[in-house]
This record gives sequence, C-alpha cells and structure tokens, in this order.
Amino acid sequence: MRGELDIVSGDQIRAQLYDALATSTSGIELDLSGLGFCDCAGLSVLLELRRRALTQGKTVAIRAADPAFDRLLHLIGAHELFPRPQSRCPQAHAHRAPSSPKLVSLS
Repeated sequence: MRGELDIVSGDQIRAQLYDALATSTSGIELDLSGLGFCDCAGLSVLLELRRRALTQGKTVAIRAADPAFDRLLHLIGAHELFPRPQSRCPQAHAHRAPSSPKLVSLS
C-alpha cells in the first residue's frame, strides 16, 4: 500500500484485501513501507482483515512498514497482532511449510 490509509482509501481497498485473503492458502503479507499516513479508520480496516483471517485459520503479516506506522502499532499495543514474516533466505524456504502467505500489493 502506498499513500494514505484512512476512511476513504480504507473503504476503497477493503474488498481487495478480503479477496486477496480469500484466495490465499495460509494468509497474506502486507508491504506498508509506502504508507505515509494511517488514521484510526485505516487501522480499523487492518484489524478487521486480521479478525477475518483468524476466522479462516489464516494470518495477516506485515512484511515492511513505514516507521510512523510501526510507531502507531507500538503505541496502541497492536504490534504483536501483525507478525513479521520469517527470513527469506534459501535455507528458510527448505524448512517452511508448503503453503506460504500471499504477498499483497495494492496502490
């Protein structure tokens, strides 16, 4: 995701995130390094996505995040809700379960 995640953009990408989750086998990874702003409404979209993933036995991980978004997660105590993926080195692939999370890229 790039730009801002707020009430307007959150409403616009919610369905895309839900579709990506539905087509994944074990969950999705989000790259939020291009996210310059996130308000409570945007955070709510991500928390709703996580709740939906849990009901499906899947995960929502954050591969990368803007420092301001990381700080927001820490401030509200939600950083642990969105795990960081394991290392992507070749040795890690040999020990990983066959179904890895789907990487989601939304603009």
